[in-house]
Amino acid sequence: MTRRRWPGRDRGAFTAELAAGLPALMLLLAAGLGAVSAVATKGQCVDAAREAALAEARGDSGAAAGERVAPPGAEVEIGGDSDVVTARVRARLRVLGANLSVITVEGTATAAREPEAVL
Repeated sequence: MTRRRWPGRDRGAFTAELAAGLPALMLLLAAGLGAVSAVATKGQCVDAAREAALAEARGDSGAAAGERVAPPGAEVEIGGDSDVVTARVRARLRVLGANLSVITVEGTATAAREPEAVL
């Protein structure tokens, strides 16, 4: 003989399941938002490196051009030789709060130097 289950006997089960699952859901949401932020910052770094490399290849200040487009606090490095200019932009990104881990996102670009104007 099976016992019949009376309605209302499992009161609080939903609350207990929600209390157990909500922190995991919040952590997953924070990780997803951190990943989206890292991808957006990576795009900004690549754009800034491209602008810096092209400006330096034309003979302008590549560091100034890169800093205008780069995310706040990013480092712009210009290198290369007589034929090629390489620009690297690095930005530090805090993930999941101010006191937790830091990710360094980097973008690089290369451009050929423009030939000197012939007079």
